[in-house]
Amino acid sequence: MLVNPDGHEWLRAKWPEPVKKYWKLSEALTVRFADLLICDSINIERYIKTEYRKYSPNTRYISYGAEVYSRLGDDPSGKIVEWLERNRLKDHGYYLIVGRFVPENNYETMLREYLASSTKRPLVIVSNVDKNSRFWKELRQKTRFDQDPRVQFVGTIYDQELLTEVRAHAYAYIHGHEVGGTNPSLLEALGSTSLNLLLDVGFNHEVGLDAALYWTKKNGSLRTLINSVDTLPQAEIEQYSKRAKARISSGYSWDLIASSYKKLFADICGSAHSRSSEIDEDD
Repeated sequence: MLVNPDGHEWLRAKWPEPVKKYWKLSEALTVRFADLLICDSINIERYIKTEYRKYSPNTRYISYGAEVYSRLGDDPSGKIVEWLERNRLKDHGYYLIVGRFVPENNYETMLREYLASSTKRPLVIVSNVDKNSRFWKELRQKTRFDQDPRVQFVGTIYDQELLTEVRAHAYAYIHGHEVGGTNPSLLEALGSTSLNLLLDVGFNHEVGLDAALYWTKKNGSLRTLINSVDTLPQAEIEQYSKRAKARISSGYSWDLIASSYKKLFADICGSAHSRSSEIDEDD
């Protein structure tokens, strides 16, 4: 049995305590009885080996993948031009957040810190927002984001091509995901957005390395970073962009991921064939 354990589902804030305990037990049983755990994050693999050392888990690291944005000359399509005009945004003139609207993605911290910054660039949030939800109401009460015209919730974008261009034409992407492993949204951002500001946790740092900039949940950290990058010279921005795209090409390309799985299945088939031959010889 091959299993991808994904991330720390039992740490998600949306679950009540009994459900968290269920997820944690499920994780333990999965590790105990799986023949192989395919981890999409080095940090998840390290956690599995440490947390469940008594089971001597058999693991292999194969990450998730992404593509690098490659529109020639950065020539915008009609879709992104219309989207920018509709939302009254300038090309490469906005900060961007993309992700599920849940507490563990640290929306409160990102909004609070952005609102405290001095940037005039708007913050665009692409997410599945339910304005009648308790989380929305609590967030609005705590941060007062609705009183700042710089903050724009634009809903979800299901057109993948458009979403990629929304990323590519942002000034910077802010990533607050905290519960690992490797987050597809982060990979997509590195493959398309020039500047990436990531919450400094192991799951994000192992992906971004020196191709991104990092902030913590400490008061003032993200605010200071936003104020700093807001006036970053274009030459430095281009260097971060090149490093980010190179990071995806070298470590997270779909060709690499496909080759890794091909080798995995070849190894499994080879082992099964060897065991079958041994049984035949015994007979």
